[in-house]
Amino acid sequence: MLTSILILLLFGCLSGVTTVLFGFGGGFVTVPVVAAVTSRGDAMHVAVATSTAVMVVNAVSATVVQARAGRLRRDYIWPLVAFVAVGAVIGSVAATYAGDGLLRVLFIAYLAVTIVDSLARGGFLKPQGEPKPLSTFTTTAGGVGIGAVASFLGVGGSVMTVPLLRRKGLPMADAAAMANPLSVPVAVVATAVYATAGGGPSGYLDPIAGAALLAGSLPTIALVRRVADRLPDKVHAVAYVVLLAAALIAVAVS
Repeated sequence: MLTSILILLLFGCLSGVTTVLFGFGGGFVTVPVVAAVTSRGDAMHVAVATSTAVMVVNAVSATVVQARAGRLRRDYIWPLVAFVAVGAVIGSVAATYAGDGLLRVLFIAYLAVTIVDSLARGGFLKPQGEPKPLSTFTTTAGGVGIGAVASFLGVGGSVMTVPLLRRKGLPMADAAAMANPLSVPVAVVATAVYATAGGGPSGYLDPIAGAALLAGSLPTIALVRRVADRLPDKVHAVAYVVLLAAALIAVAVS
């Protein structure tokens, strides 16, 4: 038990780093580790649910930090965030009916597609041209899709919003910053659904694992914000893809 808590605390620190630098809110870090340490048979459901609960706190904390730094742009956040919230309701309810094995397979497939897309298509590793506004279709249908997939897999949406904003010409630091407020509705809606599912007093949530992860992530968020702006844009983009690959491997072998 003590070893598991120490592992969760360590990965909580890592989730704090990824929240500030990549807008992950912790999902891609916390899902693999919770799935690995939990003793429950529905490990992936517990991992996804606990990840969303941790993401609520991490994403809100990081949003405050990024707002103070002046990195949030209203025209890229609203009304996209409202449609993301609608999709989050759909995805989180659907996830409660999905089998644990299916969640694991889809999580891995989702990561693999994102990695290939980031490397194969232009505009991610190096932004092209001046920043462009989001289209109406992207804001509406795209927002619902982002919310549904993100809440279904417990990943917050940054893995979709960061590449999206990146290809609109935004620097990595700005794209990652705006992924945090866009992850908040996904995390809140999904946590509410998962907390009332699963049969236990806290649903699929694991309060002890969540507390250990937050004990590591919150102090880290406060520290990492001071160095986030110093990371070169190209290095920032490559590190994002590397982290996705690490999460894919972790889930595949756990």
